Amino acid sequence: MKTEIKDRKIRMAIVGCGRISKNHFGSIEKHADNLELVAVCDNASSVLDDHAKKYQVPGYKHLEKMLKSEKLDLIVLCTPSGIHADQAVLSAKYGVHVMTEKPMATRWQDGVRMVRACDEANVHLFVVKQNRRNTTLQLLKRATEEKRFGKIHMVHLNIFWNRPQSYYDQAKWRGTWEFDGGAFMNQASHYVDLLDWLIGPVDKVQAMISTTRDIEVEDTGVLNVRWRNGALGSMSVTMLTYPKNLEGSITILGEKGTVRIGGVAVNDIQIWQFEDTRDYDEQIRTANYETTSVYGFGHPLYYNNIIDVLRGRAEPETDGREGLKSLEILIAAYLSARDGKTISLPLEY
Repeated sequence: MKTEIKDRKIRMAIVGCGRISKNHFGSIEKHADNLELVAVCDNASSVLDDHAKKYQVPGYKHLEKMLKSEKLDLIVLCTPSGIHADQAVLSAKYGVHVMTEKPMATRWQDGVRMVRACDEANVHLFVVKQNRRNTTLQLLKRATEEKRFGKIHMVHLNIFWNRPQSYYDQAKWRGTWEFDGGAFMNQASHYVDLLDWLIGPVDKVQAMISTTRDIEVEDTGVLNVRWRNGALGSMSVTMLTYPKNLEGSITILGEKGTVRIGGVAVNDIQIWQFEDTRDYDEQIRTANYETTSVYGFGHPLYYNNIIDVLRGRAEPETDGREGLKSLEILIAAYLSARDGKTISLPLEY
């Protein structure tokens, strides 16, 4: 039984103060009644000093020193994906709950290692899947759970975004296999998550990838998918769209329904047609939202569940095992692209 935090604020630290961390700093501010930022950690001195000063908290260059010095309940890993595993395992050793940004790891065994370490330490491992909280996808999830599509025939996702060379040049770890992963693993990770979350367990995948930017990993790829329920689908991903992000979309075609959610980040319900009608169908007009950010607005909503779990009021919506589902698809896609083979899931029996 994990210890519940009842009569005080949840003490948090953010590790890695780069691009995505602002969503977490903002979420902590919105949940100030329940959350308290007590420290920050970053290996870049100027970045660390700026954030420590801005939020009036101690700054640490080394994670273990912070874990030893501060009484923490939860750390948030906003660091390069390839080092999430070691940082999660170390934090679990100190009895601290872990929240990690996507992807949870760049290797399958690292993801498994994170889950096992947190299990053994009796701490929670949360994997951020904030897009699930977007209003458009919440409606689509409800429709799939209620089986309104009947038999799903085909599913297609487009992620047509732009990441110029200057994006990859921001840091040495960007665009590397070891620390970052490519367009599928990094930029399209939340869309890969939809394959299992919305449609169900994946049976087989086939993938092809290519690279145009001056990086190790792919910036463009295509993925074919067969689900265990018989549905077929595909996914087209590129970071080469000119001149800016164009589309993040999902289309589902079933025997009794057709839905397409588009926009720059699945924020615009463009087609919503079903054989039957439900009371929430009227909500599609208000579910759409404007966004210039591919992250959407899900982080503060995602924190609602984190707080409820640590207070003992709820079960985790996206724990480590849930995170492994999309990591498994990602690893299978890369194995397929490398070897030119169809890869069957699960990876381990």
